Amino acid sequence: MNNNNEYKKPTIKLARFRWMYLIIIVVFIYYAAQLFNYQIIDGETYVARAEDNRTTEISIPTQRGMIFDRNGVVLARNAAQYNVTVTPAELPDSAGDIRKIFDQLSVLIDIPVNQGEVNDETASAFTPCFTNLGIFQIVEIAESLWPFQPTRLKCDLTKETAMIIEEKKMDWPGIDIEVESIREYPTGDQTAEIIGFLGPIPEVLLDYYTDLGFVSGRDKVGYMGIENSMQDVLAGTNGKRVVEVTVGGEIVRDIEEPIEPIPGQDIHLTIDYRMQMAARAALIAQMDYWNDFYLRERDKILSTTGVVIGMNAKTGELLFMVSYPSYENNRMGQFIPGYYYEQLSIDEAKPLVNKAITSELPPGSVFKMVAALGVLNEDVVTPEQIVNCTPTITLRNQFYETDIGYSQTYFCHDDAGHGPVDYLHGIGYSCNIYWYKVGGGYPGEVEDGGLGIWNISEYGAALGYGQETGIELPGEADGLLPNPTWKRLNQGENWATGDTYLAVVGQGYVLATPVQVMNSFSTIVNGGKHMQLSMIGEVVDGYGNTVREFEPEVLWDITTDPLIHTYQGNNQTSEVKVIEPWVIELAKEGMQLVTSSEGTAKIEYEGDQNKIAGKTGTAEYCDDWANSQGLCIQGSWPSHAWFAGYAPYDDPEIVVVAFVYNGNEGSTVSGPIVRKVIDAYFEFKKIDAELEGLQTGN
Repeated sequence: MNNNNEYKKPTIKLARFRWMYLIIIVVFIYYAAQLFNYQIIDGETYVARAEDNRTTEISIPTQRGMIFDRNGVVLARNAAQYNVTVTPAELPDSAGDIRKIFDQLSVLIDIPVNQGEVNDETASAFTPCFTNLGIFQIVEIAESLWPFQPTRLKCDLTKETAMIIEEKKMDWPGIDIEVESIREYPTGDQTAEIIGFLGPIPEVLLDYYTDLGFVSGRDKVGYMGIENSMQDVLAGTNGKRVVEVTVGGEIVRDIEEPIEPIPGQDIHLTIDYRMQMAARAALIAQMDYWNDFYLRERDKILSTTGVVIGMNAKTGELLFMVSYPSYENNRMGQFIPGYYYEQLSIDEAKPLVNKAITSELPPGSVFKMVAALGVLNEDVVTPEQIVNCTPTITLRNQFYETDIGYSQTYFCHDDAGHGPVDYLHGIGYSCNIYWYKVGGGYPGEVEDGGLGIWNISEYGAALGYGQETGIELPGEADGLLPNPTWKRLNQGENWATGDTYLAVVGQGYVLATPVQVMNSFSTIVNGGKHMQLSMIGEVVDGYGNTVREFEPEVLWDITTDPLIHTYQGNNQTSEVKVIEPWVIELAKEGMQLVTSSEGTAKIEYEGDQNKIAGKTGTAEYCDDWANSQGLCIQGSWPSHAWFAGYAPYDDPEIVVVAFVYNGNEGSTVSGPIVRKVIDAYFEFKKIDAELEGLQTGN
């Protein structure tokens, strides 16, 4: 049988296989090239990456330095805070055993075993110790993110609870107690304006502190006070461990020798905590007295804000600094409560602000001591020259020499005036008319424009006004010493004759901080030596070695260092001059008169045994608060109360300045504060001498 469909052997199309071989070869070459690239060309890079994945750095926290007063009283220290942690990878394998541990732990730390739900939102918002999740939910998040790292369940346990958990560690694998160092301030709001507090690293400074080895979210930095200004000294340096870790984050071993942390240095301040308490108590008691009086008589309070500061006139050591009201810095120990910080921020009394160094205020009559030096040194008047103090004077207020101007009346604080007044009584009476005339001139009595604004500015600068004192605290203001150039640049108009009359009595554009006022009086009573104001007594390292010790520093001496330029009209010459020592002595004699039976503080200082001299100050003002209260009435502005005192006047040791915001009269409101504080100083000095005598057997 014939079959036309004969079997034919299939033919292979070799062209197709050639293409397949070519593709295989290309792929092989590609992977070979990649392998060559990974191992040969970029081999070191990938080895380094692998090494990075295998190793990690662990920061070892250091201990912050402590802060003491001059007598060793602790003002800031480190306290132990106990936190309970869980390490998911170390928990038992049995779910039943885990549940048993969590049930018992829940009762101890008052956190539910199960609460809430773990999702993207709760996981991203999770913050250890600040969460509403239950123990199981916290562990679930930690297990997915860092199973081999301890995660805090609850912070700030009592020591008793921490000890119970510590005893159960053998039976509760994965549960541990972490001891964390937190800042504690034993003296609290008594010294908060000086010490400050700690807080988390600010976002704007994160790179700076990270470069220094700080760990965001763990390490804290100073926010105010000495904690802030001496941050570099107190902070110390964190240590470091370089370790090998598994993929899950479990530490295998140390790769390098650990670097131990360097503890921060301790700081001993020049502050005397006893004087700090005495000054604060004197300020509050006086304000309470007058507030009670005003409530009874006028159905309102007088003031809620004040400052008392004191320094050693001979050395420049700050002895105390009270800015009231203040705040409780212990409430910032673990974290800064948002509600409390907001409450402090919106308070009109500004408790977060250290008003001793930041408040720029009209100094009023305490500023007359600038002119007191100038008018004698410039031969404007002689000490014996009589100036007639009438109740008022009327002057032509002009913006330039040919200006018609307008009449303006100036008043003496005594409605009857003081009659004939010489230099010493000009200070003792604080006679405004006397200082108007000698400061700005008065036809027929004080010619040629008196001392003049340029000289007022020069002598003010010589006493430290218009510049920072350099005290070791953040946020110090520099005040304002105005002159015609300043006014043209900042106010857009010429200097008026009336501006000089206001400036000479510490009003108008003149502004000063309480610490500047204190420093200026210290310069006068110290015979012209302007000391560097300081509150750092001693710095001690972690090994007990003194690395810095206070040394008195004279910045300048107004009796020997030519600081004051001379003027011909309004033009400064190349000549400079000093202040004659006899001028300073007469100025001090005038301040003795203030607290005598003839002076403005005669009642407040009757019977004084400590030879206190000083100067009263009642400074009119009109700021935002006064405006909001409707107090800025032309001719009847409200006033601040100042008093600057020192003792003993024949060998000054201590200078004290008291300021009460809206306090009205300096003599009656601030004067008694200064007297109480100086009395306390000498009482403590007596006690110290008696104790020293007992110790030495004398």
